[in-house]
Amino acid sequence: MGAAPAEDLAELLSDLKQRSGRSYEALGRRVGMSRSTVHRYCRGVIVPDSYGTVERIAKACGASQAELAELYRRWTHATTSPDRGAAEPGETAPAPQTAGSAPEPAASTVISWRSKYLDVRHGFTFVGLGLVILCVFVLTASTSPVRQPSRQTPQWVNGPSWTLPEASVPRTLFGVTLNTATGAMPTFRVGAVRLWDGGTRWAEIQPERGAFDWSVLDRHVDGAGKAGLPVLFVVGGTPAWASPTGAVGPYPDGTRAAPPDDLNDWDTFVRAVVKRYRGRIQAYELWVLGNDPRFYAGSMETLVEMTRRAGRIIRAADPEATLVCPGMGQLWTAEGRRKLHRFATLGGYDHCDVAGIKLYQRTPSDPPESMLELVTTVDRAFHEAGIHPRLWNTGTTYSIPLQGSLDETRARNYAVRFFLTGLYARNFNLERMYFYNWGGTKIPIVLQAVGGVPTRAALAVEQLQRWLIHAGSRSCGHGTAIGLPENVWQCEITVTKPGDRHDATIRWTIGGTAETTAGPGVRAVRRLDGTAETVRPGDSITVTEEPILIESRP
Repeated sequence: MGAAPAEDLAELLSDLKQRSGRSYEALGRRVGMSRSTVHRYCRGVIVPDSYGTVERIAKACGASQAELAELYRRWTHATTSPDRGAAEPGETAPAPQTAGSAPEPAASTVISWRSKYLDVRHGFTFVGLGLVILCVFVLTASTSPVRQPSRQTPQWVNGPSWTLPEASVPRTLFGVTLNTATGAMPTFRVGAVRLWDGGTRWAEIQPERGAFDWSVLDRHVDGAGKAGLPVLFVVGGTPAWASPTGAVGPYPDGTRAAPPDDLNDWDTFVRAVVKRYRGRIQAYELWVLGNDPRFYAGSMETLVEMTRRAGRIIRAADPEATLVCPGMGQLWTAEGRRKLHRFATLGGYDHCDVAGIKLYQRTPSDPPESMLELVTTVDRAFHEAGIHPRLWNTGTTYSIPLQGSLDETRARNYAVRFFLTGLYARNFNLERMYFYNWGGTKIPIVLQAVGGVPTRAALAVEQLQRWLIHAGSRSCGHGTAIGLPENVWQCEITVTKPGDRHDATIRWTIGGTAETTAGPGVRAVRRLDGTAETVRPGDSITVTEEPILIESRP
């Protein structure tokens, strides 16, 4: 008995992987997938839904046209076979491509495959062909006709992932979460600050019923005010006195993950904060992580009620403040997504202006663009609930301090592309990206230690903001759908300054390098270190994992 179709496909993928000499992690970086996903494809545990996924891996391994044609044949066989590979328990499906990005096989691949098929077909003798026809006739005559379901290649859509009316890139897209209690602010350009893990939990501000210590929060709000930075205050971390028997959170002072036993205590705290900082705190996130039991161990019904109460109190005292619903994380897990959906169907988002979500890669070595899978997942959940809220990315995973540091070059590139991913997700109503964190050093990417100077990563983020300060975004897309190599991503902008209006493109790869050609009107390429070079139409432009700005003439 021959190998199962899924195994047949995996065998060739695995051979290509071995021949390339690249690790699963290295391949994952080049094609924008996690290490484990590539590994499962090569083992035959999963059959990709799109041939484009197979083609990306194969091309990253240096596959020939003949090998691509053979892969297409095996993939077609595997996806139409009743015993096709399935995901292991707990496995998340491969990252879906954003609209218009899933590539179909290149024309040369399809032609090659078809030619091979025709060669084999003409190799049949008339006798053999007659036997086949006879068998088909007998079978159809003796059985009821049953239409077998077949898996079809996803529709190929040519063009950008999205094209929208030009809109200014908001300064507040570039946010950071402060990881310090000093009240110090970043010394490089940022657009907004978020307060968490910096001495401002409910339990730290109100250690006893009726007693408030505003000293740390005062320092933060005063510092942000002097720097002209809007503040997002996170309300969370129940004091032990408000929930004596409640589940304990991940903090050494006994802060509870449970909601307060009496929601009047919650009302009192929210009312005291908004009364003191009316007009100085611009936005409130109404719990840090609403779907992570380490931070919230109550029911979704109670969380919705807390959100409703806080929203009513804040709107009455400070109508200009923006209300951000409890942050939802763990979105790579089915349980995390289930809780977000539950909060939505209970009407929790009716009481806020914005939905808070936590975007992050599965591992810090995964490309930042992989976070778009989570954005797509959240968008699907909101569609199912019939709502379309504005989105702010307000954090990351609890396990981030356990993840290894990135090297300096990758840290710089990933920090910039973190914010570009936010720009890319404009069509999902994503408005802000709060990088976690500023001030801390036990994280994969460090922007600046408190009292230190900005890192290269921070300075590169500052340079990106200079590129975008007078810019309006028009479209984003990637790969063959927009006529670029498969690993190339880009966002198109229009820069408007007094006496100067011109188009520009920010372009980068999710792994490796690629050669592109300067289009009509291109005049210069700018880099994150501030350097620039003159370019003429038709010149070759090498694109790497470091984003570049390609400028056109007015």
